[in-house]
Amino acid sequence: MEEFIDVRDIFGCDVFNDQVMQERLPKKVYRELKKTIEEGTELSPETADVVAHEMKEWAIEKGATHFSHWFQPLTGVTAEKHDAFITAPMENGKVLLSFSGKELIKGEPDASSFPSGGLRATFEARGYTTWDCTSPAFVRHDAAGGTLCIPTAFCSYTGEALDQKTPLLRSMQAINTEALRLLRLFGNTTSRKVTPSVGAEQEYFLVDLKHWEQRKDLIYTGRTLFGAMPPKGQEMDDHYLGTIRQRVSAYMREVNEECWKLGVPAKTQHNEAAPAQHELAPIYEPVNLAADHNQMMMRILKKVASRHGMRCLLHEKPFAGVNGSGKHNNWSLTTDDGQNLLDPGSTPHDNIQFLLILTCILKAVDTHAALLRASAADVGNDRRLGGNEAPPAIISVFLGEQLGDVLEQLVQTGTATRSIRGTRMRTGVDTLPDFMKDATDRNRTSPFAFTGNKFEFRMVGARDSISFCNVVLNTIVAEAFHEACDVLEAADDFDMAVHDLIKQYATDHQRIVFNGNGYAPEWPVEAERRGLPNLPSMVDAIPVLTDEKTVKMFETFHVFTRTELDSRAEILYDMYSKVINIEARTMIDMATKQFIPAAVKYTTVLAESVNAVRAVGPVDTGVQLDLLRKTSEYLKELNAAMNLLAGLTEKLPSCREGKDRAVFCRRKIVPAMEALRKPVDGLEMIVDKDMWPMPSYGDMIFEV
Repeated sequence: MEEFIDVRDIFGCDVFNDQVMQERLPKKVYRELKKTIEEGTELSPETADVVAHEMKEWAIEKGATHFSHWFQPLTGVTAEKHDAFITAPMENGKVLLSFSGKELIKGEPDASSFPSGGLRATFEARGYTTWDCTSPAFVRHDAAGGTLCIPTAFCSYTGEALDQKTPLLRSMQAINTEALRLLRLFGNTTSRKVTPSVGAEQEYFLVDLKHWEQRKDLIYTGRTLFGAMPPKGQEMDDHYLGTIRQRVSAYMREVNEECWKLGVPAKTQHNEAAPAQHELAPIYEPVNLAADHNQMMMRILKKVASRHGMRCLLHEKPFAGVNGSGKHNNWSLTTDDGQNLLDPGSTPHDNIQFLLILTCILKAVDTHAALLRASAADVGNDRRLGGNEAPPAIISVFLGEQLGDVLEQLVQTGTATRSIRGTRMRTGVDTLPDFMKDATDRNRTSPFAFTGNKFEFRMVGARDSISFCNVVLNTIVAEAFHEACDVLEAADDFDMAVHDLIKQYATDHQRIVFNGNGYAPEWPVEAERRGLPNLPSMVDAIPVLTDEKTVKMFETFHVFTRTELDSRAEILYDMYSKVINIEARTMIDMATKQFIPAAVKYTTVLAESVNAVRAVGPVDTGVQLDLLRKTSEYLKELNAAMNLLAGLTEKLPSCREGKDRAVFCRRKIVPAMEALRKPVDGLEMIVDKDMWPMPSYGDMIFEV
C-alpha cells in the first residue's frame, strides 16, 4: 500500500519561508528583514550576518552541504555555482562550516560566458549576483545531495541587467508606484502596495525514454524535425481531460510532491488536447515568485520524468500536426489589503475605478501591441502560434459579452447604464441542479482575454520564462496609469475628468477589442484594416524592442536602458540563427546517416524481390515496381533538398550581423528545412517499419 501524503505536512518544508524565519530569527532581525522585503529598505550587514547564519544552520539540518546563488541569465534556463559551507581546515584536521551575510547578499560568477548582446566582452568576466530577499531561499535535493539555493538577480560589473529577474523587479516597482497614485485619486488611503499577480499554466509532452534515445532530433533540438502523422491524431478529442494513465498519474504525483516541498503551489493537472500532452497549473502568486516557481516547476517536470523512464518535452511544437504547448500567463493586480483591481464586481458599468483601469489596459495593449507580441517571441513559437489551441500572432483583446457591451455604451453615449448579468443555466434534467452561468463566455483563440477578474495572455511559449512578458505587461500598464494620473491630477472636476478619460480611451482604442474567432481567415484582413500589427515570426518581432517608442517608455520607468534593449535584441537574433542552424545541421546529419541508407536498403530489397520473382516465372511485379519508383523519386528529392540545405548552412557564417543571420535563416534555411522534411515523411509511409531508423509519431504519442 502506498504511503499517504498529507500536503499540509510537506508544503514548503524545504523553503526558508516566513514561518521558518519567525521561528529561527531574533525578533529584531526578523522585523528588519520583513521591512526590507515589504518596503525595500536596506538590510544592515549585521542583520545579513544573522540571517545568513540561521539560513545555513537550517539548510544543514535539511541535508545541504553547499549553497548557490540561483539566477536566471539570458539563456532561457537557470544557472548556479555551488560552494561548500566549509572554510579552511583547522590545525586538528577538522573544518568549520560558515556562511556570511556578504556571501548571502553578493556572489561573483563569470559574466563573460553568458549571452550579453555586446554588453560584456569576453575579457570582461566579472558579474554580480545579488540576493532577491522577496523570493525565499530553498533547499533542493538531487543526486548531488542538498543545495541551499538563494534566488538572485544578475548584473554586469558596470550595472547592466544580464538576467530576467532584474527588469522584472524594476517593472514591479514601476507599476506599484503608478497604481498607488491612481488609487489615491479615488480616495484609497489604506493600500500600501500593488503587486502584479500571476498564475502560469504549464503545458508539456511526455515520451518514453527508449523512443527519445532513438531520435537525434529530440536529443539535439527538443522537437521532431521529421515524422509522418499516424492514422489518428487528436481529432477525436478523446485525450483532452480524459482519464490519466497510471504511469502518468504516478509521475504527476511525484511532480506535485516535489513542487509542494519547494513551496510551488501546483494545483490543477489534466490531459491536454494532443495525445501525450498534459498541463500543470499553479495558484496565483506575486509575479516574481511565480516566475521563480515556474522555472523550478520546469526543472522538476524534466527531472521526475527521467526517474519514470520518460522524457518531458517543453518545446512549443514537438510534433507537427497536433497541439503545440504554451504557457498561459494569467495576470492581475492585487493590493496588500486584498483587493483585486481587475475584479469588475456585479455591476461593472458603475464601477468607475475598474472602468478606468480596464480602459487604461486597453490603451496600453493597443499602443504597444507589437511589443507585447515580441515579449512572446520564440523560435518554437513561430511554429505554434495560430495552430490548434494557440492564439494567432495578431494581438487583440477579448472582453466578452458583458464588458464588450459596457464598452460599446461608453463609445456610443459616453455613459454606461447597465451590465449584462449571468442567467440561470437550465439543464433540462430534474436531478441536475440549475445554477447561475457567467455573463461572459471564454474565447480560446484570443491572445489577451479577460476571464472574469484577470487577463490571460495565451501567447507565451512552453519553454519561455514568464519574466519578460510580465516586464512588458507591468510597464505598458504603468505608462497608461501614469498618463491617466497626469490628466486627473490637473483636472478641476475629478469626476468629469474620469468620465471623459474613460470614454476617450474606450473610443480611441476600441480597435484592439475583438470578440470573434481569431482562427478565421477573415481576421488577418480585418486586423490589417484596423491597423493592428501582424508579426508572424520572431524575426519580424525583434525590431520593436529597439524602436524609439519602446526605448522611451522603458527608460522613463527605469526598467531597461537603451543599451540593455539593444543587447537583448542582439541576443534574440543570435539565438534564432543558432537554433535554426542546429536544427538544419541535425536534419542533414539524420538524412545522411539514417534516412538515405534506410531508403537505399529498402529499394535494394525491392529490386532483389522483383528479380527473384521474375526468375521464377511470368508473375506481375507491378506493385513492387510502383513502390520502387515512388521510393526512388523520394530519394532523389531528398538528396536534392539535403544538398540545398547543406549549401545554405555553409553560407550562414558569411552573414556578419546578428540580424542578417536571423533574416537569412528565416527566409532561406527554414523553407529549405521544410523542403527536406517532405520527402523524408513520404518515405516513412513507404519503407518497411523494421527498416525505418527511428520511432514514429504513433509510437511516441500513443505509448506513454
